This record gives sequence, structure tokens and C-alpha cells, in this order.
Amino acid sequence: MKVLVPVKRVIDYNVKVRVRADGSGVDLANVKMSMNPFDEIAVEEAIRLREKGVATEVVVVSIGVKQSQETLRTALAMGADRAILIEAADNVNTDIEPLAVAKLLAAVVREEAPGLVLCGKQAIDNDMNATGQMLSALLGWSQATFISELAIADGHAVVTREVDGGLQRISVKMPTIVTVDLRLNEPRYASLPNIMKAKAKPMALKTPADYGLDVSPRLTVLKTVEPAGRKAGIKVGSVDELIAKLRDEAGVI
Repeated sequence: MKVLVPVKRVIDYNVKVRVRADGSGVDLANVKMSMNPFDEIAVEEAIRLREKGVATEVVVVSIGVKQSQETLRTALAMGADRAILIEAADNVNTDIEPLAVAKLLAAVVREEAPGLVLCGKQAIDNDMNATGQMLSALLGWSQATFISELAIADGHAVVTREVDGGLQRISVKMPTIVTVDLRLNEPRYASLPNIMKAKAKPMALKTPADYGLDVSPRLTVLKTVEPAGRKAGIKVGSVDELIAKLRDEAGVI
């Protein structure tokens, strides 16, 4: 079984995000970029499936700018077998919308014919949480989202989902789309020998035109602003004073 894993290049989660002075978007100048953490978990799970003998090949795909090659090389160094880069933008500030990404991934799926697509549940830059679900709809495949456990058996994926009320265990028919949550696994670090080997692994370079698709944006970002700063807290001397402030100042009781 072949496993396809989409990965996205995002601002590293350790970096403090800054908004450009004109409010036109996030400042990416001289900012460290890395693989989306949820996608990293998906890559790790795909590699573990191959190590167990469940999967035969792990293919990673990224849609974005040419600099995404670095992200794909990271996935290859972790243990993925080959990569596909669909260069869909020239400007690093251009974010390809989820529907366009899903359409391109659907074209890749039809070409590669994987038995399982493992996605991160969302990207930490835009928090859309939509691509996996859209891909499922476009392909007519089953889907399992927000998973923290995964097992493949008898043509089905048995997963544990994280839901508001706790945990939900379901079985979905394969081929399927699975989006992963944080508690699924702990991604491995790429060793230096594997980083060197990754440079020789195949990476196909594509464009949306190769799949006959148009990825022109349908949304326009009007303005980006930083969250408002939090006001300093205060100390109260007694329970009565606390109740009075909650009632008279905060208006919550």
C-alpha cells in the first residue's frame, strides 16, 4: 500500500509572528520556516506504517513556492521515499487556498493511486482545517479526522478521534483520508546520514498547469492585525471584594 502525505512550509512554531507595518500580512523577511508540525506527525506515522510492513512506499507532496523543496527534503530525511513539489506560487507571501490545494491533491491521488492519505489536521499559519475534508469530498473517499490512534486491518482504518466529549473510535473503509492530531506520535529527528541520503532521493517538480488546474485566489485578505494586548491583572484582598468586582466591574455575575 502506498501512503501519500501532504506537507506545508510554514513559519516555525518557535518564531514570534510579526505583522507588517502596512497590515498587508505577516512579515516573512528573515524568518525561519519549517514543516507544519501536524504534517510532521503525519510523515512520522506513514514511516511507521512502512516499518511495520503495512505500507510499501511513502510519498510526500507540497504545494507552494520553490523554497518548499527544503520542507520536502526534511520529510525525505525522516524516511519518506520520494517527493513531489507543485510550484503554485512565486511569492512566499501567497498562501494557496484549501480548495485549490485539495483539487491539486486530488489530481495527485488519481495519478499516484495511494491506499491512504495522511494529512495534518490543520496548518498552524492559517488554521483553516479544511483541506483533508475537501479532498475527501472531491475523491468520494471516506475520512477520519483529528485522530490520536491509527490501525490498518482487513481493508479498514480503525482510528481513535478526539472529540469535544472525549474519544471516539471508528472504522472507515479504505482508501481513506486521515487527518492527524498532536497526540498520535512523537516525530523522529533526521540523522545526519539520512539528511545526506535525502539529497539523492527523487523529487518531481510540477505546476498546476500540469494537472490542468487554476489556483487563482478567490479570497482577498483586507487587513491583518496583531491580537490586542492583555490588560494587567489585579489582586483583591477578600472574597467579598472579588465578588464585587466581578459583579460591578466585569459584569459577569
